[in-house]
Amino acid sequence: MPLTSLWVDRSRLDEPALTEAPELPARSDVVVVGAGITGLTAALLLSRTGRSVTVLEARHVGAGTTGGSTAKISLLQGTRLSTLGRKHGPGVVRRYVEANREGQAWLLRFCDDHGVPYDVRTAYTYAADGDGAGVARRELRTARRAGLDATWEPDLGLPFHHEGGVRLDGQAQVDPMAVLDALARETVRHGGRIVTGVRGRSVEGSAPPQVVTDAGSITADTVVLATGLPFLDRGGFFARMTPQRSYSLAFRTETAAVDGMYLSTGRSSRSLRDAWDDDLGHLLLVGGAGHVTGRTASPRARLDELRHWTAEWCPDAVETHAWSAQDFEPAHGLPFAGPVLPRAPDVLVAGGFSKWGMTNGVAAALALTARITGGHLRWADVLEPWRGTEVSGLPTAALANAAVGLEMAGGWLRPVRNVGDGEPSAPGNGVVSYRGPRPPVATAVDDNGLGHRRSAVCTHLGGVVRWNDAERSWDCPLHGSRFDADGSVLEGPATCGLRAGRPPGA
Repeated sequence: MPLTSLWVDRSRLDEPALTEAPELPARSDVVVVGAGITGLTAALLLSRTGRSVTVLEARHVGAGTTGGSTAKISLLQGTRLSTLGRKHGPGVVRRYVEANREGQAWLLRFCDDHGVPYDVRTAYTYAADGDGAGVARRELRTARRAGLDATWEPDLGLPFHHEGGVRLDGQAQVDPMAVLDALARETVRHGGRIVTGVRGRSVEGSAPPQVVTDAGSITADTVVLATGLPFLDRGGFFARMTPQRSYSLAFRTETAAVDGMYLSTGRSSRSLRDAWDDDLGHLLLVGGAGHVTGRTASPRARLDELRHWTAEWCPDAVETHAWSAQDFEPAHGLPFAGPVLPRAPDVLVAGGFSKWGMTNGVAAALALTARITGGHLRWADVLEPWRGTEVSGLPTAALANAAVGLEMAGGWLRPVRNVGDGEPSAPGNGVVSYRGPRPPVATAVDDNGLGHRRSAVCTHLGGVVRWNDAERSWDCPLHGSRFDADGSVLEGPATCGLRAGRPPGA
């Protein structure tokens, strides 16, 4: 079965009420592509100024990263600050914290003003072992230098072994779909349009630019691409970021299993938080087991890894939901919000939030809105896409693009092992194989038993897709494009579905 997040499953978002018109307007002052936390925050802020705003969303509100988030509204972000500290000076880290602080403050004020419930929680970065303790203490030092009132706790009261961790009080957690619901309704109330089921395909021209979609075109003074990774190849953002997929599970428990927001240090990270559901009661959310999109043999095994880990210390927990989400890690570590090219002020982009979009995404929306309206935010320069800080990410970018090159070559060689029919054995399975001298073919049987045969070549930059056995999708290991079993686009940067494959026997 397809994976659905707890938040999306219980969302009461009324799509028809939010879609003002089934057709695109010919023109809008601002067109925002993407109805996640960044896109809707920007849309609301701009609609409040009296500008006409149209939001385009390819699937439904919250269909992307935000709807799959663990939704921690926290300034303590695992080891994010010390990671940035290794690449940038203390001043950059302080401005990053300031940006996130303002994003956090704006979001919590919005929740207070519009009746969106949230929980105040303590955030922890904990060390799962002795090696992780040194990493966590480095995070503590960096956090305190950046102005956070963080402390060290030798025992966090967790029911499994750990070596203490960093503590930051007064943080928050929320249902992200409840936030998006309120943002969407307020945007419409201020005259904005939200049009779902329309995918942006390109942006053409300038002064004014025109957004080309699969339902027509719309002209705007300014275009905001709030899609995580811009679907435009301008600016080479796909070569400056790495797509990361991570997994989450929700478990029903008799009582609250944890009373804070936890994230471990180390490569095999574990994220914990609690939630409450009126029907299910106490919930424990467990996340982690992440990897570069399309570069694991079995995503389902990643979910099983989390299941087994949870069962060891919380054996009575009953799984209710399983899902995953995708975000992008910039080579230089900093999120971006600004022009797609240095001299293209009418096409703006935002993304690279490294799984901390509830604060970074709002900060990006604030920065873009200030740019459009002529305002100034003293920390906004740290989010600029074209500034000297990107030089610090060149070694990481070089390694990432070398890995992309290896995946490109390996992807075209891998299907040789499946020469011949390569038919899936059961519903929910997919196989990539060669059928003669032509490019590899992706064959899948969906959960209804319907077979699909498409080209296995990603329509973005020609990578060979892999079957995702957890989400019944085709994932590209180059830049994170994802396609449904029938080849239709789930996530960009690809904007066109997988092309038709040869029919059986051809």
